[in-house]
Amino acid sequence: MPRHPFPDPGPDHEAPDRSPLPPAAEGTAQLSRARTSAGERASRLRRVLARTRRQGDNGGVARDDGKALLWRAFMLLLDGGRPSGTRGWVSPVAPVVTQAVAGAGHWAAGRRQRALAEWAGAAGFGLVTWGLGTEAPTGAEALENLAALAGMDDEQRRDFLRKLAAGAPATAGTETPAARRVARFFRWFGLVSPVAWMVIGVPWRLRHPRRLTALAIANEAPNVALTVLRAVRAVQRRRPRIAVGSALVAAGSVARLRAASAEPLR
Repeated sequence: MPRHPFPDPGPDHEAPDRSPLPPAAEGTAQLSRARTSAGERASRLRRVLARTRRQGDNGGVARDDGKALLWRAFMLLLDGGRPSGTRGWVSPVAPVVTQAVAGAGHWAAGRRQRALAEWAGAAGFGLVTWGLGTEAPTGAEALENLAALAGMDDEQRRDFLRKLAAGAPATAGTETPAARRVARFFRWFGLVSPVAWMVIGVPWRLRHPRRLTALAIANEAPNVALTVLRAVRAVQRRRPRIAVGSALVAAGSVARLRAASAEPLR
């Protein structure tokens, strides 16, 4: 007779008790399982939140770095650069001539406050131009500042400047006709544009602002804000001519608004 794979346990073996648990015990077991599941979910949630917080911190650091980089680039823009050649001096000299001629026109018409405001701005732009020629960084220094802004170390900076200096003549010799036309356009544009704005600006400043309005304030506000920031930056960099000139330009803009209120045009 074949043996049964599961032998008879015998009469003395006690079968396990498979009777259902009482209601109280069953409720306790369900509560324990619910607490365990809730604890696991809370643990997972804490891990997800921690990872999100770390990612958010990294994103905040990246945003802060980007803002700092933009601010440093804006500071380099406020520093300006030393003009080189005759064409380089046309742009900073044009506002001096424009406001001086406009001031003479106002004085001849009997508008004294408007004339003094224009002359204050002309004197300020004259000091800024003088400061650009004596205090502003040269082209090589501006390139070094740009390389430092890009985060280059000393070796990379020297290599960058060396390649830039060595590549300029070769680039000029291998320009295509279209590139030469574009370069010629921008060279002449840099010369003609300030002269055109000077020719247009003198009659415009003799007629505007007619009176103190919100539009007149909005027109002068960007100039005042930019020149005040330039004056503060020049004080930090120990550039007295640019600092005093920028302050005079801002004062001239404010004086133009006061003159528009005191001497409205018809």
